[in-house]
Amino acid sequence: MADAAETLARRFEVMRPHLDEFQRRLWLGAEAAELGPGGVAVVAEATGVAADTVRRGREEAGGGQAPGPGRSRRPGGGRKRAEARDGQLVAALEALIDPVTRGDPMSPLRWTCKSTRALARALTGAGHPVSDFVVRRLLHQMDYSLQASVKVNEGGSQHPDRDAQFRYISGQAAAHLAAGDPVISVDAKKKENVGEFKNGGREWRPEGSPEPVNVHDFQDKELGKVTPYGIYDIGGNTGWVSVGTDHDTAAFAVATIARWWQAVGRPAYPRAARLLICADGGGSNGYRTRLWKTELARLAGETGLQITVCHLPPGTSKWNKIEHRLFSHISMNWRGRPLTSHEVIVETIAATTTRTGLAVAAELDTARYPKGIKISDQQMRDLEQRVLRRHEFHGEWNYTLSPPRDPPEPH
Repeated sequence: MADAAETLARRFEVMRPHLDEFQRRLWLGAEAAELGPGGVAVVAEATGVAADTVRRGREEAGGGQAPGPGRSRRPGGGRKRAEARDGQLVAALEALIDPVTRGDPMSPLRWTCKSTRALARALTGAGHPVSDFVVRRLLHQMDYSLQASVKVNEGGSQHPDRDAQFRYISGQAAAHLAAGDPVISVDAKKKENVGEFKNGGREWRPEGSPEPVNVHDFQDKELGKVTPYGIYDIGGNTGWVSVGTDHDTAAFAVATIARWWQAVGRPAYPRAARLLICADGGGSNGYRTRLWKTELARLAGETGLQITVCHLPPGTSKWNKIEHRLFSHISMNWRGRPLTSHEVIVETIAATTTRTGLAVAAELDTARYPKGIKISDQQMRDLEQRVLRRHEFHGEWNYTLSPPRDPPEPH
């Protein structure tokens, strides 16, 4: 028997590179059957293959069910993936990384500052045992990537409560979503020249026939520039963009939110009594902008919604979800293509989709939004007395506007 085992081991070394998994199993099973009683143990010891594999091969060689042409295992065979065995694994991973997710508006990918080993340890401790290899695979499937550091700081030192504010926003968003209330991320995309101007990137065209564009980027006096103001519905994975032809003001921003609510938000959330808006700290929707708060108070009165606003802390505007879940895809969709007219811009935005199901609606807004509208100190005091409530944690960044219950006192 010892000589037979040595001979079997030599033959196996010669044959193994030329056989697939099923063929190897079948051949080993046939050898075990030929050796008779005790053959499985001999074959397993001589070849280093598990005895259960040899035994299964012996059954298949004896007329058992074969996997079928082109297969090494029967249908359904093999080890199930971690996410198939644990239905809550992907959700647990997303919840673990999302509050600290960063985003680069020039890339559709997301990246996280936690290592895969740290994430694997945290998941295992939460009752989802998993290896860092599986975490890495899941992150790639969720469109996260491992990237080197890039220049994303917008000047100044980091605010000491930056991370705490992100956690606060995450908690507010989770509470609203759990109650079935909409959570939106808003921002104005950079202004775009309208006309035959070069647009960054490349697109497929017949060889030797690039799109001709103007040599200089001087603004077209008739077409001018446009400002796309966007709304990204976090729970619904949908986008809404108003392409404004006038100034980027707080009135323009809130008018866009109002039209989104009437056209999309109210039908999607018919029972909603609250709305959470996540916005940058500056620009037309900045936390210091009085007109922004005044217009939102008017919107709360018109819709009956309790509107909560949470601003991203200073120096983190590029981490706004709308940047990497909506604007980046729009930029990729129109790259290498001149934005020759308002219609082209609106149609190109509306045609933006992703493999995760993003749907975008777009409209042209030609209304006038004059600059320089002043809100007096007395108007702000009236606003805070009647409808605006600042939160205990950083009330300058986090506040709620409720529908007014009584008219303002004369002054």
